[in-house]
Amino acid sequence: MFFALQVLSIFERRGIAMTDTEIKRKYSEINRHLANRKLKPAFDLLGKMMNDYGLQVFRDDWQNLEQTYRYMLQYTVEGIQDPERQKIYRKLLVSAYELTDAVFDSIMIKYSTSVEYERKQMNQLHPLTNPKSYIDVLEDYYLHQELISLAGETDVKSGTQYISDDAHQQNMVALFNHFWFANELNDGEIEFLNQFFNSAFVTTPYKSFLISANILSLLRYFDERKFALLFTLFESPEPELNQRALVGLMLGLFKYDSRLQLYPAIDARLQLLNEDQVFKHNLTQVIIQLIRSRETAKIQQKIKDEIIPEMIKISPNLKDKINLEGLLGEGLDDDRNPDWQEIFKDSPGLMNKMEEFSELQMEGADVFMGSFAMLKMYPYFNEITNWFMPFFISNPQIEKYTRYADEINRSFLEVIDSAPILCNSDKYSFCFSIENLPKENRDFLAQGMNAEISQLVEIQKDEQITDPLKFKGIVSNQYIQDLYRFYKLHPRKHDFEDIFTWRFDFHNLSSIGLLLKEDESLLRNIAEYYFRKNYFTEAVEIFNYLLTGEKDAELFQKVGFCYQKSGDYKKALETYRKAEFFDSNKLWLFNKIALCYRNLKKPQKALEYYLEVEKLDPENLNTELNIGHCYLELGEFEAALKYYFKVEYLAPDNKKVWRPLGWCSFVTGKKEQAKKYFQRIINDEAGKHDLMNMGHVQWCLGNRKAALDFYKRSIAPVFFSEKEFFEVFGEDAHHLLEQGVDKDDVPIMLDQLRYFVEEY
Repeated sequence: MFFALQVLSIFERRGIAMTDTEIKRKYSEINRHLANRKLKPAFDLLGKMMNDYGLQVFRDDWQNLEQTYRYMLQYTVEGIQDPERQKIYRKLLVSAYELTDAVFDSIMIKYSTSVEYERKQMNQLHPLTNPKSYIDVLEDYYLHQELISLAGETDVKSGTQYISDDAHQQNMVALFNHFWFANELNDGEIEFLNQFFNSAFVTTPYKSFLISANILSLLRYFDERKFALLFTLFESPEPELNQRALVGLMLGLFKYDSRLQLYPAIDARLQLLNEDQVFKHNLTQVIIQLIRSRETAKIQQKIKDEIIPEMIKISPNLKDKINLEGLLGEGLDDDRNPDWQEIFKDSPGLMNKMEEFSELQMEGADVFMGSFAMLKMYPYFNEITNWFMPFFISNPQIEKYTRYADEINRSFLEVIDSAPILCNSDKYSFCFSIENLPKENRDFLAQGMNAEISQLVEIQKDEQITDPLKFKGIVSNQYIQDLYRFYKLHPRKHDFEDIFTWRFDFHNLSSIGLLLKEDESLLRNIAEYYFRKNYFTEAVEIFNYLLTGEKDAELFQKVGFCYQKSGDYKKALETYRKAEFFDSNKLWLFNKIALCYRNLKKPQKALEYYLEVEKLDPENLNTELNIGHCYLELGEFEAALKYYFKVEYLAPDNKKVWRPLGWCSFVTGKKEQAKKYFQRIINDEAGKHDLMNMGHVQWCLGNRKAALDFYKRSIAPVFFSEKEFFEVFGEDAHHLLEQGVDKDDVPIMLDQLRYFVEEY
């Protein structure tokens, strides 16, 4: 009977597991109601959720909140004055949010099969009844390690109880799990964390490790004390701690923006930090790094589609071209092989792509995501907590898997540890991946890595002294890349809300957004990054805000360009016209205004601006071509021909001019001339319109059979459908009649085509 009940429970859980998405949707809907101050719908939906999932334990709290709200509404309607009303209302909202969180968490624990809640269900919370005694245990371990280093391992171990490195790390993992799954931090936990992070014995990597636990916990369950902890940790002098804390703060502020105004203590901490100019620059740095993460997938695709295929092309001859045997024999001196310059002759575009790759790397872009994606299959990454473990040489997991103490010199590991171009997760992957290399290959790789990365490390050390903010940027960027790998590569990544699908439009937040808007230079930096990376929707939001203050030509031009690239030519034109009032780059501006007029089907206005452009830059053939297009759209075909002939004369290899030359020649009665140009196009690369146009010309020349043949060729699976053909033909019919085609012949020709289509 007991076994049957267990089986029934399992099947019940599996049946409801499919509702995870629905549970989250309802939870989000309640939060939206609360954010919009619609408490009645929020209470209704919350009550229904409690009934649906059998959570009567929260019924009294829910009824008390709703009854309090009803009384408040009644007193307000009756006009009863209560100076505490807003305070009560705010407290009511906070309580409603907290009850919603508790109900959602209880439902997920009971029914969810996501790995996070599976782990929470199984997790035996690490006892922290006496934080001071637990800190003593941790510090005893570090004191023991210090004794070993001073007296020797054998002397200390004999007759002494000690904690092994593995056991110590398991203690840290247990702590991580405890604080990851803690909903709201209690006084004892806060006391422990303060002692833990202030301890002179606990090492920085493990402190950083526990910060990640707090961040994961905050993203899972809101708690004001978790925010307070991150604010405090941001004040740490250690970049490894304060930058992780700042990233966590930014993620928390973004996720919970709609409810943060209910917590004045959080706003007070933000305002206090806002007085520090270094903090504001650091804040902007992290915001841009989070935005930059949206580029990672594009970069990996570019490497896969463009750089790697070009590398493969040159690889067969690479060995001979760079004299690989000679290179290995010479060692790592500073001489450059002149043959290296020949490598890129077989692939002229590769050099430019590699330079672009290098620039992205220097900018901090995540260029190694694709390379290391396949190296997350090592057993080390089976444990979720290891995805958040900072890289450090004394990690027992490294010694356990790679036996570094015997096979790779310590300086090489130190170089990897300091490498600014690899995030922590990738450093572990790299170390595990070289374990199976033959020793001579590993030694050669170590020499090369030492030579290459040591230079970067030295530069990094100098920058840490001369530009501390830049070093902080390296730390925060590496941490964001660690998070990116977890949310994108973990085998059960779909069990977590992917934070890297968030828009990261911090400028629109009520908390951080207001802070950013107090310093327009910082806001402008974010907007320029959006603009440079072609995120025109986000860029135009900020540029438009900046235009509410001091106006300048460049801002108007960039706003117009954003609208133009987004396809909103009407708004683009309105903004470009405002930029006309400034005497700045008229040539560029007039071109853009003309372009907008053309796309808005106003060729006469476009022509006016292109003629102004011609005065400013008379040698530009694109301008001549655009003027010709405007005349063509206006139906002034003779005028258009003059400009098209000018382009052909000055640029005889310009194939773009053949098509308009052929069409204008046709509609002006120059049939043989039209035939010549359309034949050129067909010989080069014919499109469906070109084949139809040649059919028109042949018909007007009296060659009906040839005309029918070209019409047939234009109707094919990759060209016109029957419906499309007859629609376009109908638009052109008046030109055929004007050029002498008998109108009575038109239906005959079309019926011939219909028979062809039917047979085809």
